[in-house]
Amino acid sequence: MERFKGMVYLFCAFSFAGSSVIAARFFQSSLGTFTISAVSLLLALLCLLPLSGKKLMRTIRLLSAKEWIVLTYQALFGVFLFRMFLLYGLDKTSAAEAGILTGATPAVTVLLATVLLKETMDRTKLMGIVSTVAGILLIQDVFLFGDRFSLSHTVGNVLVLLAAVSESLFNVFSRSGAVASVIAEKESTHPVVQTTLVSAIALILCLIPAIFEQPIYSLSIIGWKEWLTLIWYGPFVTALAFIFWYAGIKRCHVSTAAALSGMMPFSALLLSVWLLGEHAGWQQWSGGLLVILGMVLIGREQPSITRRELADRELLIQK
Repeated sequence: MERFKGMVYLFCAFSFAGSSVIAARFFQSSLGTFTISAVSLLLALLCLLPLSGKKLMRTIRLLSAKEWIVLTYQALFGVFLFRMFLLYGLDKTSAAEAGILTGATPAVTVLLATVLLKETMDRTKLMGIVSTVAGILLIQDVFLFGDRFSLSHTVGNVLVLLAAVSESLFNVFSRSGAVASVIAEKESTHPVVQTTLVSAIALILCLIPAIFEQPIYSLSIIGWKEWLTLIWYGPFVTALAFIFWYAGIKRCHVSTAAALSGMMPFSALLLSVWLLGEHAGWQQWSGGLLVILGMVLIGREQPSITRRELADRELLIQK
């Protein structure tokens, strides 16, 4: 039952996250990348701080130096670098392709979990990774002999793939923090509190580069559509999605979370065609199906992990 609840939370988290690819299109280069991130994070914190209440101060007093480092890594990869690569990439590629390319997240996550968290990789997971890679290559037109993408377009797709890698590192660091709490028999951080702390750290990381983008002037000339997009980006894509994420990752394996991250590229592709009117050719849809197949293979049913197995895995990681 707990695993099912976790899957529902993760499904909601990645559905919201997929809309971030589409939301970025509404800025039309009117705001700098780091200004968008900083303002959306500030709006998210305005909603999160009242919800955190006394739990936030109590958690801050109890966090160890190692836990602060893990939270910083989550903010760096899950928010700062992910949004930087994604927003820069969307300047050079379509939202439909960007949505599909984020489907590389499951394969990268499983590879990182195997190396860093010592999770096992069987033949089915390997087939899932191969399917994901084949889908990405098909999207990139590698298997065809027609016109290739321009250099700028290819660079945009590479930046989106780097965003997927950043998201994968965030997934692994989030799970490692949850595993460490179980091993230490320590009460896990509440999802709202954890989201608040990660958002605050990410805001600090974004503030300095945002200063060089003339944020005050840029914000003064944008219209109501851009402000609505910032509100969506903050309380929903950041706050609500991260709360669902932290509630889900405590209950599921990394590979299960990786598979459900397929909702991000799938929802982004559908929304880009429906809301933005973008065209997705047969190679994009075919590549997308291969990516989704990879997610299904990677996210098959996992056996439960005992506390003893978690402890043994932690020892292996430390070695």
